[in-house]
Amino acid sequence: MKNKLLIFILLLTLSSVKANTEGTSRSGEIFSVIASSIKDNQAQTITISGIVKDSESGETLPFANVLIKDTNIGTTTNADGYFTLFNVPSQTSIIQVQYLGYETETLVLSPEIVTTTIMVLMRPANDQLDEVTITGSTKQQIVKLNENISQISLSPKELASIPNLGEKDIFRALQLLPGVSGTNESSAGLYVRGGTPDQNLVLLDGFTVYHVDHFYGFFSAFNSDAIKDIQLYKGGFPAEFGGRLSSIMDLTGKVGNSNKLSFSGGVSLLSANATVEIPIGKKANLLIAGRRSYTDIIQSGLYNDIFDLYNDSNVSASGISGNGFQVNETEPSFYFYDLNAKFSYKPTEKDIISVSLYNGEDNLDNSRDNENTFGSRNDEERTINTDIDDLLNWGNLGASLRWARQWNNKFYSNVVGAYSNYFSERNRLNTSTVQSADSTNTSKVGSLEDNTLTDYTLRIHNEYKLNAKHSIEFGGQLTQNDVDYKYTLNDSTTVIEQYDKGLLSTLYIQDNWQPIKALKVLGGVRVSHFDITDEIYYEPRLSASYQLNEQIKLKGAWGEYYQFVNRIVREDVTQGSRDFWLLADDETNPVSSAEHLIFGVSYELDNWLFDVEYFEKDMTGLSEFSLRFQSAIGTDAENQLFFEGTGVSRGVEFLIQKKVGKYTGWLGYTLSEVVHTFPDISDYSFYALHDQRNEFKLVNALKAGRWDLGATWVYGSGKPYTAPNGTYTITLLDGTETQYVSVGDKNGLRLPAYHRLDVSATYNFKLGSGKGSMGLSLFNLYNRKNIWYKEFEVVDDEIIETNVNYIGFTPSVFFNVSF
Repeated sequence: MKNKLLIFILLLTLSSVKANTEGTSRSGEIFSVIASSIKDNQAQTITISGIVKDSESGETLPFANVLIKDTNIGTTTNADGYFTLFNVPSQTSIIQVQYLGYETETLVLSPEIVTTTIMVLMRPANDQLDEVTITGSTKQQIVKLNENISQISLSPKELASIPNLGEKDIFRALQLLPGVSGTNESSAGLYVRGGTPDQNLVLLDGFTVYHVDHFYGFFSAFNSDAIKDIQLYKGGFPAEFGGRLSSIMDLTGKVGNSNKLSFSGGVSLLSANATVEIPIGKKANLLIAGRRSYTDIIQSGLYNDIFDLYNDSNVSASGISGNGFQVNETEPSFYFYDLNAKFSYKPTEKDIISVSLYNGEDNLDNSRDNENTFGSRNDEERTINTDIDDLLNWGNLGASLRWARQWNNKFYSNVVGAYSNYFSERNRLNTSTVQSADSTNTSKVGSLEDNTLTDYTLRIHNEYKLNAKHSIEFGGQLTQNDVDYKYTLNDSTTVIEQYDKGLLSTLYIQDNWQPIKALKVLGGVRVSHFDITDEIYYEPRLSASYQLNEQIKLKGAWGEYYQFVNRIVREDVTQGSRDFWLLADDETNPVSSAEHLIFGVSYELDNWLFDVEYFEKDMTGLSEFSLRFQSAIGTDAENQLFFEGTGVSRGVEFLIQKKVGKYTGWLGYTLSEVVHTFPDISDYSFYALHDQRNEFKLVNALKAGRWDLGATWVYGSGKPYTAPNGTYTITLLDGTETQYVSVGDKNGLRLPAYHRLDVSATYNFKLGSGKGSMGLSLFNLYNRKNIWYKEFEVVDDEIIETNVNYIGFTPSVFFNVSF
């Protein structure tokens, strides 16, 4: 840790040598006039404050860029759209405000308005449908690199430009960024810079969402129509955030239209959605957004394509044969839904009180009957009837109560009380009846897997702007986690049962410091106490950027991170994996940690951005759970269920982005590796399951009149997997024969490369006093048979291998309206 920190500080020092040299070359002259100019400078500059809002709905816009034209003076709005600018040159300066999905707004100051709180109203981009506007319209950015290193903003308004599986999807859009894996069709969760989805902290209006997808991972659990702002921190995130090793996803929900009653809705091949925004008087708003699939009523081709990947009866290994083998047709019942509601009340111009609610759930009934008629044994035909009851449901419930106050133009406070509950339950019972001419035998095999995680959080965040060079942020957090996991076989054999309660207490402080014009430094520390381990964890953080000139910026970050609740990977070489959540205890499941080191450089023009970042992440306390017999590297490993290891992730990201114009998009490339070391699983290090050496993403969006056209292409080199290499039989002392599977090198083989082309077209039109859009999206246009994973089955001492593919060419249509 110390070596990396020293390297970071050394490079930071070298990067500022030029500025220091320039600053001292005329030190005598500067010193001689400082005393006489202080009063004049103070008299000539002013401090202004304001708030940024949507001109149509009145929604405040968080994290908007506010700049003084032709100067290096700038800031961003806070979570409630407020901003303060120090050292503004004059009362007639020009302010420019930029926000994703909106036209750039320019405001000329005057002596009359600088003494008040300035209100900046932003106009949504491309919101007019008249022909004159269309002729000159331009496409806005979908994503934007923020000032902090590895921080990216995503515009929910522009998601329609990205091809999808019939649903505008926040997480699928983020998977098109460099450093975020884009080849995981079965997971809407994010694999960020070698991390896993559970190593990402996902916040919605202050409460944590632990399961972020619907339909086994093919769709994000978030309705984009209910989301106002999206911030992704891919690494090196500041001391304000903690509790995860990889990244932060901070989502802000819409407040709703404060000017008029508004409605929007849409339908796709899988689901229907509706949103209503209700102003209540002049100080309150209510937004309700709901989405539900109708797959339990109507099964479209898209639904069948996706569900077939998970229905065990539809995946059979070639080479298995028998007389009269038959699998009856199954009619699974599946649906998902999510509901967002948000009430916001503004009792004064300085205060905001809001209540946010989210509820999302998936339900699957995959019960079925199978009948197998086998050939004769001693001239006797046998029939096996298998009744399978298979019920599965999972989801999230979250809520938050928030109070924020802008005390004055320098001090801001934000207090959040949050509740979150994740649940997952699978109940499976196989009842087999074997019938022959003279006998009937019945056997039952069942399993129950239940996992719940409850989160109670109180969070306080404060911002104090000392002056133009220093802005202090400080606060604290209390989080109580209750985690329960139980895995039972046949109602009597408990494989694992664990219940834990843990209290995490945290304090943090950080300083945004600009010592010279070109250099910005963000330093802080986060200190946490975890009652289960009774240990104190220190997490120092440091990041900096240096503006070489108007176009080129150097940047870097370093930090320590800890995670106290982990999703355990339960791997089975023959049946894939299922995961569950547990609290760290430093015994079976350790507290995990990571050290981030990031360096980068960006070159930005008016319309183009070129960005390169190197990242390295050293991880300890990683956990894996396995029920299968392990090779006896140590005598304690044979009966062990939990395994502890370490990991290293490193790589380089490249981004070339066309930011504005009728055509926008980007080309991203990531070169990386993820290596794990688990001494009790393997006596050598091995590549992680999600390791991928090369990944290319090409994203294209074109505004052509009323049409929005999009195309994306993703390529990823093959991911590793483990395969059995044979079977052997051992005869025990009592004469019983037991068959074992010999497993090859851990993740020693690679799947073929993954690649996919998606295209979409959306037509926008007027609909009375409202607007409408309809479109077509073509997923996997050239029908590439990408392999999801390999499945293995032992039949007559022979290992049968089956490729389980992702979905092929899949068209989808959608229709949306708003009034």
